[in-house]
Amino acid sequence: MLDLNLDLKNKYYSLYSQIRGKILSGKIKAGEKLPSKRALAEELGVSVTTVQLAYEQLLAEGYICSRERSGYFAERVNSPEPPPRNQSVRSESAQKEKFFCDMVKGNTPAHMFPFSTWARLMRLVLADCGEHLLERVPCGGDPELKQAISDYLYRSRGLDVDPRHIIIGAGAEHLYDVVIKLLGRDKIFAVENPSYGKISSSYALGGAKWVAVNVGEKGIDVTQLANSGAHAVHISPAHQFPTGAVTPVSVRLKITEWANSVGGYVIEDDYDSEFRLSGKPLQNMFGLCPSRVIYMNTFSKTLAPSMRLGYMVLPPELYNRYITLFSSSANIVPLFEQKALAAMLNGGYFERLLSRLKNYYRGIRKTLLEKLFAFGGDCEVSDSGSGLHIIVKFPRAQSDAQIKERAAELGVNLKCVSDYLIAPRTGLEKRAVINYSGLTAEILEKL
Repeated sequence: MLDLNLDLKNKYYSLYSQIRGKILSGKIKAGEKLPSKRALAEELGVSVTTVQLAYEQLLAEGYICSRERSGYFAERVNSPEPPPRNQSVRSESAQKEKFFCDMVKGNTPAHMFPFSTWARLMRLVLADCGEHLLERVPCGGDPELKQAISDYLYRSRGLDVDPRHIIIGAGAEHLYDVVIKLLGRDKIFAVENPSYGKISSSYALGGAKWVAVNVGEKGIDVTQLANSGAHAVHISPAHQFPTGAVTPVSVRLKITEWANSVGGYVIEDDYDSEFRLSGKPLQNMFGLCPSRVIYMNTFSKTLAPSMRLGYMVLPPELYNRYITLFSSSANIVPLFEQKALAAMLNGGYFERLLSRLKNYYRGIRKTLLEKLFAFGGDCEVSDSGSGLHIIVKFPRAQSDAQIKERAAELGVNLKCVSDYLIAPRTGLEKRAVINYSGLTAEILEKL
């Protein structure tokens, strides 16, 4: 017979896929007759219905044909060439084997994620909300989560935010796309240079024009911004990535003055401000000029990158435009996750998690700095006490390539500031970006 094995639970699908595979591989020749349904069922110890379902699927997809009073026969099918191996997956796997320490991705260590708390909150949401979880979510997000975020921003930052003006999105890139639609693709977006590459690429993907504006020790160059012709500027004033620059209030006020003068907007990307490890979080630009600042944040750094949950706070004028454009659309973030996050914020679990994370990262940062200071004059550390990365300059290095090659030899994956340039400029050479959010005590011992 056909030498088939139906150990799998889904016997119909197992039978179908094995016969299909034998036809594609040529083990069952074109024109070869298949056993009758009853004979094959008896041989395999399954019902005739199981064999009939498998044959009907093969027949519908063209792998076999049926001849009246003769039975089923294999069709001639040219087996497709096997798809090429995914090079990116292969290279990523090889990279994991090569590096024991990753200072680029910086994912939150798994042991710090509150699995038990999150599971308990999800069970509570299921019990409390029931069928409500199947309902359509309003365009701006679940009102309960919006209120919880508003309360959290007031407790942690002193921001008095109307919950209605909070928009829930599926991560930062989704929110960027919404901003493009709100402001218009004809507007020019100024982006910090250097910066995280996905910011400029997301604007380009959304069909918007963007221009690079250099970042200095005090943040973005306001003079260059004023001469750029931009109508909006995307900045991270609390802790710029990758330079680590913290924008002082004098420069922040100049940026808001620019926005008022051109009728434009400031997109304040507050991506890691919760992790100011020395002192309180800095005052937000939204608090300085709520009519011209779009405040944006996600839960990627505090919970996990895989949780595609973010939010932005819109000025009143833009919120009204948002309702006009999106009121007929449903929010794309699952209500289940929104309710669970609301419960986490309302129950104080999120802020307790932040406290644990900050204590953990203080310890990691302390050990890391001790190891770096052991280099003496071979390196210069730039650390503002904000965020989860620092800049280390190696003045005696020959080039950025040499720094990365030497790190790779030690099993460390890192990038330099120059790797994040979105437009050519000089003066940022020999500076490594040390992202320590993914480090553990065990990894540090090996450094």
